[in-house]
Amino acid sequence: MVQPHNLDYKLTDNNRKLRPDELAIANVVKTSSRVLDIGCGDGSLLFHLTREKNVIGRGIELSQDGVNYCVSKGLSVIQGNADTDLNFYPEKSFDYVILSQTLQATHNPRNVLLNLIRIGKRAIVSLPNFGHFKIRLKLLTTGQMPKTNLLNEPWFSTPNIHLCTILDFVNLCKDLGLKLESVIVLNENGKVSLFSKNLYLANLFGQQVLFVINNNFK
Repeated sequence: MVQPHNLDYKLTDNNRKLRPDELAIANVVKTSSRVLDIGCGDGSLLFHLTREKNVIGRGIELSQDGVNYCVSKGLSVIQGNADTDLNFYPEKSFDYVILSQTLQATHNPRNVLLNLIRIGKRAIVSLPNFGHFKIRLKLLTTGQMPKTNLLNEPWFSTPNIHLCTILDFVNLCKDLGLKLESVIVLNENGKVSLFSKNLYLANLFGQQVLFVINNNFK
């Protein structure tokens, strides 16, 4: 289930600064593409893509407040659940299906991922990396679940129920027979990591990651 984004929609405007992973996603998406943004929150990424890339954009958001806010900005967004509602979309109906910082909040990430690559010619998935060295150190030194700027909820109230590392996701794609077109690893400053080409080092030093999966590579 896509969890509601923790945002005050009354205080968010059309020009909210995009997160580093959203900026990376925007760079990947080609002009005039058909895009489905799942768990689109306040619609900032979708708004940016429609304005700057002239995409035909659609969105799905669990929070009714989020849906209402997106619609008020002129975006085509409906209320929906990634775990149950993606089954109704036809194959390859979008050029890109985007799931940013949301997969870890779904109940069945494996099925959601399969639906993404079924619906889209390409799937773009961004995730926080639970293998980052600071998270490892926090667990080692305190024995407690770590909190970071990306994972800032306490363990008992977090919507993130399926956290994973970069290598975990890569192995899942291998198990499902999915081929990664590109992997973009971001460091703590939101910049592309020097270790993007080495997934083992990226798994240690990358704070978040962006995967592009090409349906044609299956």
